[in-house]
Amino acid sequence: MGALDAVVRAGKARYIGASSMMAWQFAKSLHTSDRLGLARFATMQNHYNLVYREEEREMIPLCIEEGIGLIPWSPLARGFLAGNRKGKAEGDTPRARTDSFAHNLYYAPEDYTVADRVAEVAAEAGTAPMKVALAWMLQKPHITAPIIGASKMSHLDDAVAALDVQLSPEQVARLEEPYVPHRVLM
Repeated sequence: MGALDAVVRAGKARYIGASSMMAWQFAKSLHTSDRLGLARFATMQNHYNLVYREEEREMIPLCIEEGIGLIPWSPLARGFLAGNRKGKAEGDTPRARTDSFAHNLYYAPEDYTVADRVAEVAAEAGTAPMKVALAWMLQKPHITAPIIGASKMSHLDDAVAALDVQLSPEQVARLEEPYVPHRVLM
């Protein structure tokens, strides 16, 4: 914490952020900063999307209570919620077929249930599943901004277009209903 504080005091960074840790670890870091008068974390870059919502248990409430900005990574579950995943070795893109990291995080049968629900809501709304998944996150008042991993300009254009998708409370409930708790992933 002292090294991060030195970076802020030297003017090399205005704010510091943390990423993917247990809520108790983050709370301990915040307490240490406060106790020693050091620069405090301003943001949490956490793993959060419709397929992985474990952050709702402790990390998100902690960040809301402490005034910490939430900038989730993998809002589309490494493309799993883009509407092109069919099975472990199937998909419309090379990444869908070869991303072993994603296969370790997602691809359980219950994850496909969530992805199917996203596709259903998207079809009813006349839009793409990825826009619905992003719109769900963007409508959460506690989310500052998701980290969009765009590898093509069209991905960025689609992400921006998700700002125009407004989900009803009923649609949000339908999207959240099939979620099954996961083991904690870091």
